[in-house]
Amino acid sequence: MTLYDWPRAAAFGRVIPKKKIYEHAGANTALKDLFVRDVDRIVWSHKLSPETTKLAASKKVPEIQVFRIVIRTVTLDRDVLRAIDKAIPFPLIFELVHSGRVKMAAAYKRRSEADSARWVVGDYFEGDWQPEEASRAPLPVALNMGALYEQLLAPLVEGQTARLVPGMGEAPQAPLSPAASERSVSLEERIAQAEAIKIQAHEVERIKARLGREKQFNKRVAINAELRAAKQELERLTAGHAGDAVTND
Repeated sequence: MTLYDWPRAAAFGRVIPKKKIYEHAGANTALKDLFVRDVDRIVWSHKLSPETTKLAASKKVPEIQVFRIVIRTVTLDRDVLRAIDKAIPFPLIFELVHSGRVKMAAAYKRRSEADSARWVVGDYFEGDWQPEEASRAPLPVALNMGALYEQLLAPLVEGQTARLVPGMGEAPQAPLSPAASERSVSLEERIAQAEAIKIQAHEVERIKARLGREKQFNKRVAINAELRAAKQELERLTAGHAGDAVTND
């Protein structure tokens, strides 16, 4: 999974006190305890804006903020990320750092259609852990801030789905050309497909567990039929998802 060499002009490097997140996110005691347990330091590391990237703002994405979070545990509770997203009124990209390794994480964040002052945050997608000293790639080629945001999120969505369903393969890492982007499905559609695949993969595992527990032959036959149908539906979903990825190369 690609790590990006954020532009030097975008460097911000401001340490954010946890109490500031608490104030803006309306944190309760349980959430504060998560921050204390899991988070060592929060750094607002980069501000990707028209001024720092030379890309025009879009209506949906005026800027993108990069937050670097040094964590004490390998697995960070998603409520911590959601609280930071709630506190910052821009789309965010997270870099999670733990024991000399780093990985990207983000949720698709958009303005509410009912209230443009409010932001809606979707489910989180995460990349793979990599050494902190791993080489970084330039920012993807994009026409504006909105397109850049999609380019940053798409590999996270595709990569997490590929890990969930073995055999799907890795998501393409090369940036999309403008012509290919015009043919591509939207990020919202990709995320909806990824979420459908996740739900169906969990359903397959649930049925497998039932089959493993069942001893009666006639019931096993019925569960096996149910499992075949569930696997076929998962194959249909993953085939459509892979087809979109191929089209977008």
